[in-house]
Amino acid sequence: MKKPISSPTTKLVQYVDVQACDTRWVIDAKLIHQEKTKFQDLKVYESQTFGTFFALDDWLQVADKDEFIYHEMMVHVSLAINPKIENVLVIGAGDGGVVRELCKYKTIKHIDMIEIDERVCEISKKYFPQVAISLSDKRVNLMHIDGIKWVKDYNGKNYDLIICDSTDPTDTGKALFTDAFYKNCNRILDKKGLFVCQGESLYYDVTKKVALKTFHYLKKYFFKNWMYQAYIPTYSSGHWMYNFASKSDIDPINKNIAKWNDLKIKTQYYNTNVHIGAFALPNYVIDILEKSK
Repeated sequence: MKKPISSPTTKLVQYVDVQACDTRWVIDAKLIHQEKTKFQDLKVYESQTFGTFFALDDWLQVADKDEFIYHEMMVHVSLAINPKIENVLVIGAGDGGVVRELCKYKTIKHIDMIEIDERVCEISKKYFPQVAISLSDKRVNLMHIDGIKWVKDYNGKNYDLIICDSTDPTDTGKALFTDAFYKNCNRILDKKGLFVCQGESLYYDVTKKVALKTFHYLKKYFFKNWMYQAYIPTYSSGHWMYNFASKSDIDPINKNIAKWNDLKIKTQYYNTNVHIGAFALPNYVIDILEKSK
């Protein structure tokens, strides 16, 4: 195990999240772990309000207080739309939250999980055991390799669902926001396959540009694509978007949605009413999407 590059401190420091050129969000917290992995800077903090949280290259990734919102909305929307999903590819998601939610479904038979940075998984197991709890599930094939290369070279059984839970488009994650990546994801999906990825926020200009770029890549390669939303306090603006795309003509609010309740899956944020509301976008988002065509 790598040693921290600096000793943890018991003094409060300020974690600063830069949301726009003139806007910063600050959390008073204790820095309890810090290291530079092969790929990125990793820091773990403890705070009174948000509990333990960690940042990669100073971008907040997971916080005890609201991680369930992000992970539940990343997973359960697709599984409610298509309850027959069995074979899943997860790219990124090294904290384990996406896999935790996927493993609540007995119908899922296999999950290939690609996380390039092994240290993210190890740190999550240590500091976020409730998030990383399913990384050892026998259905999970965890590989610490390049996800870009995997989707380019893969020639196995097509996936029913691909979830790309990448970091923000910094040096480590920027290749997951390219035309070639989404084209290859489409190629390795089943003919009725679904694709989900984080969609950034449309509230600030700096994240809006990335969000729209991804939205239009998906529009280019998939039969249908949408954005849906969740409210995540620790993410930029709090109003967070997800990209959802399908290779077939589906309705994201179909007759399967109500049947999801029969599964009796325990969640803290997602339910079928939230599912329906997630696709009811506010006018400012609709305007941005329409003007970007």
